[in-house]
Amino acid sequence: MLTVIRTSWPLLLGMLLLMLGNGLQGSLLGVRGSTLGFSSVEMSLVMSAYFAGFLLASRVTPDMIRRVGHVRVFAALGSFVSAALLLFPTIQDPIAWIIGRVVIGFCFCGVYVTAESWLNNSATNENRGQALSAYMIVQMLGIIIAQGLLVVPDPSGYLLFVIPSVLVSIAFAPILLSISPTPAFESTKRMTLVELYKTSPLGCVGMFLMGSVFAAQFGMAAVYATEAGLSIGQIPIFTAAFYVGALIFQYPVGWLSDRFDRRVLIALSALIAGLASLMGMFFGGNFYVLVAAAFLIGGLSNPLYSLLIAYTNDFLQHEDMAAASAGLLFVNGVGAIAGPVIIGYAMQVMGPPGYFILLAFVLLALTGYAFYRMTQRRAPSSDETSAYQGMMPTASPVTVEFASEWAIETAEAEAEAEAEAQDAAEAKKEAGAV
Repeated sequence: MLTVIRTSWPLLLGMLLLMLGNGLQGSLLGVRGSTLGFSSVEMSLVMSAYFAGFLLASRVTPDMIRRVGHVRVFAALGSFVSAALLLFPTIQDPIAWIIGRVVIGFCFCGVYVTAESWLNNSATNENRGQALSAYMIVQMLGIIIAQGLLVVPDPSGYLLFVIPSVLVSIAFAPILLSISPTPAFESTKRMTLVELYKTSPLGCVGMFLMGSVFAAQFGMAAVYATEAGLSIGQIPIFTAAFYVGALIFQYPVGWLSDRFDRRVLIALSALIAGLASLMGMFFGGNFYVLVAAAFLIGGLSNPLYSLLIAYTNDFLQHEDMAAASAGLLFVNGVGAIAGPVIIGYAMQVMGPPGYFILLAFVLLALTGYAFYRMTQRRAPSSDETSAYQGMMPTASPVTVEFASEWAIETAEAEAEAEAEAQDAAEAKKEAGAV
């Protein structure tokens, strides 16, 4: 890990600054929109628009890079992000905000694709896992630290919109001044959604449901907190609790996933997160209960993203993993677009508790479906499973494909090492018998 940090620190620093800017703008818009009198449905459309742009860019950016190169795409998209952030406090209209969020979602995804391709290119087979882990930690830390910036100035002013714009602009300096050109993107074989669903029904359904859960955390959490009457000092603590939990639970869940039936772990994680959502719904008047609920929901739902990808990979050949990753990301993106809209409507009808009601419904639905799938297919044996690699739902297709390749290579290497150890043990036993 120290070697990765020493060789890739400019890229990791740049990504930390980017996540600071992205994490701050999502929560800031949630607070500002509520204070401007935007309805829950209007704010849900604003939050959903980010994921629409993100999903579009995941398809378009590789072609852009093939045409004009990484550096030009990176610089152009970064400029659009900085400009869009400064326009939000100037044009205080829901439709304008929706358009702005589509632009920001598109640009951030494009920036992630470009930066992650550099990280992928600089990593070796020996440090690939450490590079992915360092990148995930940087992403989470950026979002967590960003929530603390909400309490610095008055969120009704302009300064909090200037801060993420400056952070994003500065983020490009260490990256552009330190990277080397990367190879062009290669075309990935396509896998239809029908084929993907037949390969792993639980992976498809789970990724769709988890898209809505993550979108509820990334933006709608601040909307809920504002409408629930939390203070400016309490809102960042509540929103940060989701990602603190994700950072802490990621590795224990990963350790368990390589040793137990992943369907059981998926079901139990979703069940506990669903019960935590019910706790937030029934005891939402207590701030400490809200923070505990957010900690458990984020801690157990975010690792499900990586867990579902690893489970799907268990049923795939190595050459099919890239295509499957793209399909899973698309399904997750559709869920992320739909999630805020449904939650916003629920909050408008049922009030702030509607936020936790929908989270509980989605998570408990995943629990039930995971238990159902256990009756339809046997669990793959340990030598058939791929390794688990923690990822944030904010990762672009580059990192998901990168992690999937690392996971299968690691699993194959471990299987070969175990087979060699068994052969050596048998040879030693035979030699002793002679």
